[in-house]
Amino acid sequence: MNNLRQQFIAFSVSAGVLRFGEFMTKAGRKSPYFFNAGLFHDGATLARVADFYAQTLLDSGVEFDMLFGPAYKGITLASATSMALAAKGRNVSFAYNRKEAKDHGEGGTLVGAKLQGKVVIVDDVISAGTSVRESVEMIRAAGAEPCAVLIALDRMERGGKDGQMSEFSAVQEVSRNYGIPVISIGSLADLFGYLAADPALAEHKAAVEAYRSQYGIA
Repeated sequence: MNNLRQQFIAFSVSAGVLRFGEFMTKAGRKSPYFFNAGLFHDGATLARVADFYAQTLLDSGVEFDMLFGPAYKGITLASATSMALAAKGRNVSFAYNRKEAKDHGEGGTLVGAKLQGKVVIVDDVISAGTSVRESVEMIRAAGAEPCAVLIALDRMERGGKDGQMSEFSAVQEVSRNYGIPVISIGSLADLFGYLAADPALAEHKAAVEAYRSQYGIA
């Protein structure tokens, strides 16, 4: 793990955003850990996570012109990340969508800057990839180019439905389907490395390892 990824996992644990126990995922799997970006709900923690997003994007080397935040969590994350980027000397615009079209005023589903150039989609995690697909369609329909997806945590977990598991994760499927990179601040591999290095969390290591062995990608 590089230092930034280590810091992000430690910060998420200390903020209570990354928790250990027994949680049911959307896929109906019992996971020994859960990441809830909705708990970045005060000014200090949001500013800190936005700084992680901004630095990770800059370090990636991806060329981009603006950010897009899919409703709902992506709205806050994209706007906060644009502020963090500005603080680092990179001032870019952002836009987001509404779930329901507005029938008065300016109307439509898009809010913020005009979608143009190379656009980074900013979200918390990728589960089924639905919000990414919708975002890609909106960005392309506006004549802009989706150039990357930026997320907080890559669970590195195999997708699947109807009892069948895919050999690819949701993140890998998105990258394959749309031909764009998915950039994550941290991943399951980083989490496991963090557990291995912190004696206080050693009790969770075996459960996370078992989950990774059963559902993780190669």
